[in-house]
Amino acid sequence: MNAGPSTVLKALSLIDFFNERRPTIGLSEFSKLSGYHKATTQRFLSALEVKGFVEQDQVSREYLLGPAFLRFSHLREASFPLTEAVNTVLRDLKDATEETAHASLIAGELLANIGVVQSNQINRIIIEPGESLPLHATASGLAYLAFSSPDTVKKALDQELEMHTEGTIINPDEISKMLELIRKTGAAYSDGTYCDDVLGIAAPYFGPNGKVCGAVAISLPTSRATTERKAFIEEQVKAAAQRLTALRGGSSPDQFPS
Repeated sequence: MNAGPSTVLKALSLIDFFNERRPTIGLSEFSKLSGYHKATTQRFLSALEVKGFVEQDQVSREYLLGPAFLRFSHLREASFPLTEAVNTVLRDLKDATEETAHASLIAGELLANIGVVQSNQINRIIIEPGESLPLHATASGLAYLAFSSPDTVKKALDQELEMHTEGTIINPDEISKMLELIRKTGAAYSDGTYCDDVLGIAAPYFGPNGKVCGAVAISLPTSRATTERKAFIEEQVKAAAQRLTALRGGSSPDQFPS
């Protein structure tokens, strides 16, 4: 197996197909999801298995995440307890707004939820932990893109953008105008662009080098999104994002609106 960068990236990309709803994946499904030939997929999985990134259930023959992630997770938390910080911020944000609060983190080219605290209301938005968020269609994605490098934005908008609802905006020029506004206000909105009848409000948080890491967000039914409520939630989301930035030892970039 060629160990060049392209091959390594292709092998590691298989890991991205795992999520809470799909914790185990068989060889055929991996091949279908990735578009790789089954023999190629098998070679990638064998290499990942050697390093402990995946393991194969001996009964079902399906693959699941391997023990290497337990070690890496422990090392990460020991050096930088992100999970504790995220959960603290989200619990307080949920209590303040009474809506579902969640936070995301960029990993490679994927923005994924790393923490969710569900609303206690009967009519609430359910967010999947670990779910990957499309950058162009979610408030979290737009908040992240607005403060990313020009190269990151270009790469995100140059690819074919998926329609998730009838309201999804896929025109790069329109999205670029939205990003300009987010840079001025520090908050992003998505109104039915990822899920029908769902409003998202998000703000970015930053690491020690001032680089955007992800977003803190609230998701709520549009039926509760009055003008006054949106203004209140935006204020709370911004404060939560600033708090998470501080807990991470981070700092907002100079151009971030005060």
